[in-house]
Amino acid sequence: MIRSGVQIPAAELAWRFSRSSGPGGQSVNTTDSRVQLSFDLARSPSLPPPLRERALTRLAPQLVDGCVVVTASEHRSQWQNRRAAEQRLAALLREAIAPPPRPRRPTRPTKGSIERRLRAKQVRGETKRLRRSTD
Repeated sequence: MIRSGVQIPAAELAWRFSRSSGPGGQSVNTTDSRVQLSFDLARSPSLPPPLRERALTRLAPQLVDGCVVVTASEHRSQWQNRRAAEQRLAALLREAIAPPPRPRRPTRPTKGSIERRLRAKQVRGETKRLRRSTD
């Protein structure tokens, strides 16, 4: 599995299959179509240490003993659920190892935007003043 320039060998992925709920009729009780894919992030040699640390920090609430666990059961076939689980894991890891965004550089509002805002406030206040009763 190749994601964001990092290759994760298939040997590092652990698959579990179980019976799924949902559509499928009577065959749902006989086929193991639900897929659970786990990847041991904490002990994976395929991720460079800085990326591993970044991913561990960002995914800390989702980790189970240092492992990322992804489940897919929305399709009727095990094969489709396997592909869905792989895509979910790839997206999760891609987001976790992405570099942090550049910090925002603070800017000031332009003179025109300040004037437009103040003029809109005056117009709104005038509208409200005209609605008041003169009793």
